Amino acid sequence: MAGDAYDTIKRFWEIQDEGDYAALAPLFADDARLVDPVYGTFVGGEAIAGFMQMMNTEMKKAGASFRLVELSGDDETAWARWAATTSKGEREGVGIYRVSNGRLTYYHDYMNEMAG
Repeated sequence: MAGDAYDTIKRFWEIQDEGDYAALAPLFADDARLVDPVYGTFVGGEAIAGFMQMMNTEMKKAGASFRLVELSGDDETAWARWAATTSKGEREGVGIYRVSNGRLTYYHDYMNEMAG
């Protein structure tokens, strides 16, 4: 059943597809926690905004693009299965999300080993 979390994460992926990670920062609550398997944990809106700005640079250097494979969610939680393509190959992963009042409060990505 779709709901607030589903809608928020759908919007998250639409923005990410546009390629400006910094534009994702307003989707996070001021006290949100983001856990990235490569770059670590970021807590709070300011730290997450800085991480997203860095992602603009790092993803461009890596020639990376992400593709949403599957999305499911309700009013409070969502998960997405995704695929990332870089010059080194393709990797799949899953993001889990918690949303309150239309803003992410928790986001944790998990990645599989590089395909190939």
